[in-house]
Amino acid sequence: MEICFLGTGIMGAPMAANLARAGHTVRVWNRTRGKAEVPGTVWVDSPAAGARSAQVVWMCLSDTAAVEAVAGEMLAGVQPGLIVADSSTISPRASRELAARFAERGAAWVDCPVTGSRKGAEAGELVFIAGGEPATVEALQPLFQAMGKRVFHIGDNGMGLSTKLAMNLNIALIYQGLIEGLVLAEKSGVTAEQMLEIIAATMLRSGVSDYKAPFIARRDFTANFPLRLMLKDIRLMLDHARELRVKLPALETVEEVYAVAEEEGLGELDYAATLTLLEKWAALPGGDVTLAAD
Repeated sequence: MEICFLGTGIMGAPMAANLARAGHTVRVWNRTRGKAEVPGTVWVDSPAAGARSAQVVWMCLSDTAAVEAVAGEMLAGVQPGLIVADSSTISPRASRELAARFAERGAAWVDCPVTGSRKGAEAGELVFIAGGEPATVEALQPLFQAMGKRVFHIGDNGMGLSTKLAMNLNIALIYQGLIEGLVLAEKSGVTAEQMLEIIAATMLRSGVSDYKAPFIARRDFTANFPLRLMLKDIRLMLDHARELRVKLPALETVEEVYAVAEEEGLGELDYAATLTLLEKWAALPGGDVTLAAD
C-alpha cells in the first residue's frame, strides 16, 4: 500500500520502519526533518503532498493541537477514498470533529491510539484500539499487522480514544500507587529491591510493575513514554470526564504530582521519574537519574 506517515517521534519512527519492512511504500514527514531519518522510507515535503500520493495517511503526533494543525495542512491534498488513521492520543471530541471534516472531502477517519510503549513499537507488538467504520478498520488490517499484535475495534469515531484515555488513567494510578508504596517502605528502612521482589511474588504484581521495575532498579528514567505526554493525557482524561460529568478525585491529585514534576524539569524523562519527586518530598536520597543510551 502507498502510505504517508506523519510524525516520526519515539513511537512513529519504529512504526513507519515496520510498515516499510513489511513491503509497503512509506513516505514520511515530521515537523523536525532531522527526526525523519527512518530506514526504508522517503521524505515528503508536506502533509498535503503526502496525502495526494497516499492511499493511507497515518499520524502519530504529540497532542490535539498538533493533530489539528497537521490535519488542516493535509486537507488541501485530500482525495476521495483516502483513509486517515490517527494513532495520536488526543481529545475524543476533537477527533470526531476532524472525522466529520474529512468525511466532507470523501475521506475516512479512524482513531487508533496504541499501547505498548517504545519497546512494543520497535518490536511490532503494539495493541491498537480503533474507532471508526468497520469496513475502514478492516481495510487497515494489513497495516495493523505490520506494526502490532492485536486490534480492538471499539465502535464509532472517538471510541478508540475514549478507551485509550481510560486505560492510561489506570496506568497512571497503578504506577502512582507503586511508587508511593516504595517511598513509604524506603522511609521505613525497607529497600526498593526488597519491595519489588515481594510485589512480583504477590497479588500486587501487575503489568505496570513488571514493566517498570527493572527501570526503577537501574534508576534509568530514559523516556519510553515521556512524563510531559502522560501529563497531557491526564489532562485529556480530566477534560473528557468533565464533558461526561464524571468525577475522578484520585486522578485530580495525580495531576498535581505530574504538574510539579514537569515544573521540576522532569518532563522529557519517562513518567517513571515521578518517583524521584516523591523521594525528594520524603527527604530520601533519591540517587542519580541516569539516561541509557538509545
